[in-house]
Amino acid sequence: MADDNPGTDRPDAVLDEAHHGDIQGAFGTIRQHDLDTRRSWTARLLTLLAIMGPGLIVMVGDNDAGGVSTYSQAGQNFGLSLLWTLPLLIPVLVVNQEMVVRLGAVTGVGHARLINERFGKFWGAFSVGDLFVLNFLTIATEFIGVSLALNYFGISQYISVPIAALVLIAMTATGSFRRWERFMFVFIIVNFLVVPLAFLSHPTAGSFFRGLVIPGVKGGFTSTSVLLIIAIVGTTVAPWQLFFQQSNIVDKRITPRWMNYERADTVLGSLITVFAAAALLAVTAAAFAGTPLAGHFTNAGGVAGGLKQYVGHAAGALFAIILLNASIIGAASVTLATSYAFGDVFGARHSLHRSWRDAKFFYGAFSAMVVLAAIIVIIPGAPLGLITTGVQALAGVLLPSATVFLLLLCNDKEVLGPWVNRPWLNVLASLIVSVLLMMSLVLMTTTLFPQINVSVLSLVLGAVVVVGNLIGGFVMFRKRARRPEIVAVPMEKRATWRMPPLNLLQRPQWSRGRLIAMYLLRVYLVVAVLMLLVKAIELGLHH
Repeated sequence: MADDNPGTDRPDAVLDEAHHGDIQGAFGTIRQHDLDTRRSWTARLLTLLAIMGPGLIVMVGDNDAGGVSTYSQAGQNFGLSLLWTLPLLIPVLVVNQEMVVRLGAVTGVGHARLINERFGKFWGAFSVGDLFVLNFLTIATEFIGVSLALNYFGISQYISVPIAALVLIAMTATGSFRRWERFMFVFIIVNFLVVPLAFLSHPTAGSFFRGLVIPGVKGGFTSTSVLLIIAIVGTTVAPWQLFFQQSNIVDKRITPRWMNYERADTVLGSLITVFAAAALLAVTAAAFAGTPLAGHFTNAGGVAGGLKQYVGHAAGALFAIILLNASIIGAASVTLATSYAFGDVFGARHSLHRSWRDAKFFYGAFSAMVVLAAIIVIIPGAPLGLITTGVQALAGVLLPSATVFLLLLCNDKEVLGPWVNRPWLNVLASLIVSVLLMMSLVLMTTTLFPQINVSVLSLVLGAVVVVGNLIGGFVMFRKRARRPEIVAVPMEKRATWRMPPLNLLQRPQWSRGRLIAMYLLRVYLVVAVLMLLVKAIELGLHH
């Protein structure tokens, strides 16, 4: 297979030939063998405009129907007292997705294929199979958001959901990456309707900034408030993000030479996402303060109706449009992440540069998921609330597994060569993984056992995390002290380094400790998913 790296004739691991060529972004083109240094700020800005997209789309797409609902619930039920949780999520988003940026640009292949090839078909099926189920259910929740949003304008779900499904398929299967990305930027721009919505609800600036920097919870840390904090984290950091951004970077043909621009795209996306989330929380906090609806969140549709009642029809309409926009971009991103993963696992052509005729499996899988999810939502009597709850719990269970595989891949020298994680990044990423694992355990436990004392559970698990990280840090320090010093690779060589074909790489050798840890993770996931399945059946029977 041809190499798209000037200065080297080594073959790479790119699976689909469509992933080689010019970068064709929404706002510009960069030629495949472009070697310009771009010393002026104007040239750099134009390059950023051409490259940006994957980071912005994955971040704004994460503020989907579930995100809008969660942030609105936090504002309506707890005022501005949970606002401080949002800035803390910026480093979590940036650290996780920066690792994905490197994997995509350096390897040229998707996340699903890397897991499958580096850790074996069992682990590939285990992680990717669960992802397919989770993503499909998440797509269903996006259509629930579509239904609630357009119901505000008096449009029946039997009309709104099928039309939304057709729009999703039509704008994705155009055979043009650039055209698809431009569609996505329309939704990103609509996301900024939170600004006029915030002006209409008149949040107090002093209270807003105080809530942003001073931790606290209205009414104290209770089972309900701790679970909502976990939900805020869960709706902002999701497993599908890893798969989507890595594959989208590959599809856009971004190589290590342009990595810093994609990093900037990712940081910008995280800032916009947290800004929009904070604005939504502030809007509902200000609108419902002192009203009978304060503390009585029902769903996102109820929020739109409440804003119409207490702020005005314009506010209610703006919120409904924001919810609709979030549902569409969320569904587009999650479905595409799944189609990319299908292409990785089955070795099929999977690129937005290809036409429907040239990538039938890719677009067929996308369309099938959209249609099936839409059908589930419009089935009379479908347990939509149960689906939403189950998706949240399942995402919490699978998130630590996804981040563990991410961390392992980013320390695999066969895969990333000179681009492997630095020690400080491993420490920070390990801390984030352990906190996410703790939160997923809390989420799963409280979903299964609602009467449990969440505060005590969180304190106990938090203590375990601290002790575990101290022990892990000590072991890492001892191992690092015994290793020979690594010679730094010059930037010009790093910029052209790509992962060789996967069949030429040596399989990673796991230590006994790592193997035991992975099997424990496997047991945890099996037990957790089975317990959630039992709970779902139990709840379904009660309905």
